[in-house]
Amino acid sequence: MIHRTGKRTKHETQAYDGQTERKSDNMDEDTDTLVENGDQSAKMDVKASIAKGAAEINIAQLMENRAKYIPLRLHMDERKYLRLLEAALNVTEYTDHIDNESHTSKAKRVVSQIKELCAVLTGLVLACDYKRGQELFEERSFDENEEFFQTIFEIGRRYKIMNPEKMRSAYGKLMYMLSDSMIPNVQEMLGFSCVAPIKTVYSFLKERGGLGVLHEDIVLLATQEIIPQGKTRLQIQSSIRRKEKAIEQLSRKYRSKFLSADEIRHCLYSIGDNNAYLRENSRDPCERMIRYLEEFFHPQNIDDKYPLSISAGAQGHRLSHDHETQYIYVNQTLKLWREILNDMFMLWTLADQDMLSASNPYRLQQTGQGLHRVQPCPAVSREMHRTLFKAQKKAGTWIGSSVIHLGDKNVPNALMFIDKYNQVSRILNPICLALNKLDELVDNDGLKKYIHKKFGSANECKKAILADFFRGAFDGSGADNFYDAGSCIDGRLTSAWNWCSQIEQKPYFPVFLLTGFVGFDGGGWS
Repeated sequence: MIHRTGKRTKHETQAYDGQTERKSDNMDEDTDTLVENGDQSAKMDVKASIAKGAAEINIAQLMENRAKYIPLRLHMDERKYLRLLEAALNVTEYTDHIDNESHTSKAKRVVSQIKELCAVLTGLVLACDYKRGQELFEERSFDENEEFFQTIFEIGRRYKIMNPEKMRSAYGKLMYMLSDSMIPNVQEMLGFSCVAPIKTVYSFLKERGGLGVLHEDIVLLATQEIIPQGKTRLQIQSSIRRKEKAIEQLSRKYRSKFLSADEIRHCLYSIGDNNAYLRENSRDPCERMIRYLEEFFHPQNIDDKYPLSISAGAQGHRLSHDHETQYIYVNQTLKLWREILNDMFMLWTLADQDMLSASNPYRLQQTGQGLHRVQPCPAVSREMHRTLFKAQKKAGTWIGSSVIHLGDKNVPNALMFIDKYNQVSRILNPICLALNKLDELVDNDGLKKYIHKKFGSANECKKAILADFFRGAFDGSGADNFYDAGSCIDGRLTSAWNWCSQIEQKPYFPVFLLTGFVGFDGGGWS
């Protein structure tokens, strides 16, 4: 995290005095732990920044900026309400009623459906906790319970951000309902607002005067993710003890009558959840695939058996690239995805703002993929263009289109944008998993004979899979025209999904199944 900030051109030299060396030696153990999964240059940057009092890299500002977009973990009581919300959303047919023409006005239909959902929630609360339900709703109207409904809807939004694989259909209903509730006419008829800001680590600590927790250098150690791969049990236990010690140190130092030690731990664990999410869903999948690209292929040295060149019209390709151009195109796309996913929590917060803005109405439109709510995404669009500019600046020369589809028939609204980029890890992780398990397959004599007869070796099998993926998943296919797919920013992901839909036709598909492949959506393969 620190390694990706700051500029080396601004680094300053410091005279050697022996004292600096002794001071840095005492910090070696902790700083090595902070970046134990990073490279040597990252370690040097962290050590230098801590030794200089974080003069070049402001850890406090860095952590505050991150914490603004990290939702708080749910407490046990909140999880109970989450289950109630999911149950209520699963039985409602909100969008079916609202997005169809009816003899009643849209505002009346929306109010009716929201009140129906609130009534279902009321019944569920009463069923689960009669005393609590009686206190909330006895002789009180919906608008008098505004805070309760805002809380329960906020819990659903917060949980989804932390767990993108959950609430697959229920979340869409929730966001469309809340989006409709912000329409002025609807809000006037409803009598209360359903939307409250999402609780984040930053907002929670700021409200209780505990932002100092984020200003300590040791917060990096307290929130790191401990990865067991390649470590002994002793090393893992030692890392856990150092982390827990850092957490206890921060919770003791900053606890007050407004902020308990348990609440500080809760915030630190929430940041840790975010680190785990980024590793599993953004950094690791993209970086592993980039490593595969660099390991098995080279932009100038072409393997005649596995070239990356593609030609429009051949094998379903929509683009024409020679080997070197395709190599660079794939590399740039993977790095762009990594940048986008690294800022996913921020983009999700901005998407939430775009969808729930009263001044940002939507319109129903046939997009070619059914009836969708087409809504502008100004906040997400601004951040996406900044991210793209940063990626293009790093790349130097950009191959392909720079068009970002948002608020049109390709990506109708911010909800569709979030859903689309959540698929990146679902595409890349199963491929990486299959490639990793290939080496285990050849330990079995029968499977080894099959792979050697079919592909020549396990290494050749990996190259065949990767070459097909780098050609077919980055070829502009997946739509009827270049505007909908091609090499635009959105179309690159469309092409990857198109390749996934054809996986069962590939000659190496049996190998995928042998490695335990269950589909790109996690639902199993029949």
